[in-house]
Amino acid sequence: MAVGEPAEQDGTAVLPRIVHRPNEGDPAGPGVARLEGDWSLLPLRGHFEALSAQAAELWRQGVAWDLCSLQRLDNAGAMMLWDAWGQRMAGEVVWLPEHQAMFAKLNVPKLPTARRGRMPAGVTAFGGDLFLMIEHLVAATRLLGQLAIDCWHLLKSPGLIAWRDISVNIYRTGAQAMGITALVGFLVGVTLSYLTSRQLRLFGADIYVINILGLSVWRELGPLLAAILVAGRSGSAMTAQLGVMRVTQELDALSVMGISHTIRLVLPKIFALGLAMPLVALWTSCMVLAGGMVAARATLGLDYVQFLHGIPAAVPEANLWLGLGKAHVFGMLIAFVACYFGLRIKPNSESLAVGTTSSVVSSITVVIIADAAFAIIFQSVGI
Repeated sequence: MAVGEPAEQDGTAVLPRIVHRPNEGDPAGPGVARLEGDWSLLPLRGHFEALSAQAAELWRQGVAWDLCSLQRLDNAGAMMLWDAWGQRMAGEVVWLPEHQAMFAKLNVPKLPTARRGRMPAGVTAFGGDLFLMIEHLVAATRLLGQLAIDCWHLLKSPGLIAWRDISVNIYRTGAQAMGITALVGFLVGVTLSYLTSRQLRLFGADIYVINILGLSVWRELGPLLAAILVAGRSGSAMTAQLGVMRVTQELDALSVMGISHTIRLVLPKIFALGLAMPLVALWTSCMVLAGGMVAARATLGLDYVQFLHGIPAAVPEANLWLGLGKAHVFGMLIAFVACYFGLRIKPNSESLAVGTTSSVVSSITVVIIADAAFAIIFQSVGI
């Protein structure tokens, strides 16, 4: 059927058409476009192009629209008219109330589109990451201030200190971490001693392997290696624990009961890891030296007694206390970052996974930054 021909009957449904009639009082005017028939999806099939082109042409002429004679109108017909009208309301439309409600759903203001070509994608992404980092710094500073207030409150009311939670966290982050730290430390010591001894043998300075291992392990490698292992093992566990409590609404229950999250959950973890981390670093350093001693005996023939007697002479006592002090700071930083990301987790499983991953990465990054700061500071004071 050509558009504008008399309507054809298909059962009870009249095929859609547009009838253009001139104005009665002004024959030279744009006239009125009257829609007739069934303007739903099935009757419109096969007539979309012709009807859309005719409606667009009539809209450009500025005609008035009469929808009162429609037998039926659904979303497909309304959308076709909406596109023909340039996705905005025509100037003069006569319709039924149900038609007005249907077109009101389509008349939604468009969101402003981003201008392209003004800023490279890399710069935009960097700006987003920069603002996200600033947001994290502000939130972490707020949490740090809350912890300082809670510590002052605990000094005035020691009975609020969760001693059992501190003890449990010391056991979980310290005693249960001895196995993995011993294994990794021993293997790292073997590798480091083996590679160092091969280079020293070229210059006939085999005995200096004790100096290199002792100084590097007690001052840098032992605390840093222990901190990285603890961040991946215990830090992720702390974040996951707080995240699960968020998902199961246990944190909300604590708030309803008037129990502070920081006093009951965060501070015990920070205190516990701050106490356990120097012991874990000491244990890891001993295992690294044990692995280095075994490798030195196998490659250079150094006696175990000679190796043990040479360490105190090669490593000043200040390096031991420096390493333990760094480990204490590393432990508190790891626990703080883990608890910070745990409290930020939203009540869904995807946020739990993302938060745990971000916690481990951020903890290791913060530890390395702190270690570099310690190296610069103590180098400046001559230690």
